[in-house]
Amino acid sequence: MHSIARRGLTATVVTGLLATAVAATAPATATAGTATRGCTISTLPYPVDAYRATADAIDPTGQFVAGSGLRVTDTGNQPLLLIWARGALTTVESPIVDTVADVNASGVVIGNGYGDGTGLPWRYRGGTVEPLPLPPSGGAHATAINQAGDIVGSSQDPQTGESVALLWPAARPGTVEVLDAPVDAVAEGINDDGTIVGTAGAFDQWTTWLRRPGGTVQPLSVPGARITVAVAAAGRWAVGHADLGGTSTTNVRWNLRTGSYTRLSADVPWLEDVNARGVAVGADRVTAGATSRVLPGSGERTSVGTRAIADNGVIVGFRNSFGQVTPVRWTGC
Repeated sequence: MHSIARRGLTATVVTGLLATAVAATAPATATAGTATRGCTISTLPYPVDAYRATADAIDPTGQFVAGSGLRVTDTGNQPLLLIWARGALTTVESPIVDTVADVNASGVVIGNGYGDGTGLPWRYRGGTVEPLPLPPSGGAHATAINQAGDIVGSSQDPQTGESVALLWPAARPGTVEVLDAPVDAVAEGINDDGTIVGTAGAFDQWTTWLRRPGGTVQPLSVPGARITVAVAAAGRWAVGHADLGGTSTTNVRWNLRTGSYTRLSADVPWLEDVNARGVAVGADRVTAGATSRVLPGSGERTSVGTRAIADNGVIVGFRNSFGQVTPVRWTGC
């Protein structure tokens, strides 16, 4: 599943447009929504010498989970790539690993790092971390991968400052292509049929777009919205936010087949991911419509946050208890 919250454009939206909502939900104990019966939380194994670790992505089948960790060395913090395959942990050290973006059902993980001030996207497969090719404009940022191994992301033109949507096609290894997309576009998700969803436009003028497998590009709109932002996509669904006025944005889910949209629970302060059944997660909640359910795990000086959801309903994320951040998984939710 594609988890978009760590990407720059969405981070700007959450920080700016949703600042009030995020601040309001900072306390660990949720007070609104329906408690989830039968839902349990468990801690995933992580390196004993890591002082923080999170589970950031899960594949649609729920077999592979990917995340990141940090350990202290004599030279400073050392980033770690953490991969759980059917529960068994593999820890990978690499100088270009910083954050995890996505993982597919073959266990291929993608993410991002930095070097000399440039974004360096990477891919992990076959036990090796390898850098993805960069466009002529320079650095890039990977956001999502589908089952075929196609990867999408974005880059920024250093001359104009505008973003361009990118595709690393599995059928043409070692290449990166600029997508035919709206001006100033960022690709945020790619589904198994090759459908791509993204956001475009200048700051605070964002619109959402959809690119069909045949190359046709069309808008994903919400009537009356001043701006719209895509967050994640899976199957025939995409989720995001729409500014319809007021003090906070509206959570929405688009049907990619029809272009229609549905409002999702306003109790979720921001959205992180959606699965092929149209179930979305964000903060400490799960939603499929106008209501949301609170996930277990919060308490005194303890908070939890979701990152991604598989098609079978397994959710991954983190728990912050007294400053100790650990990777967690929810089942039966």
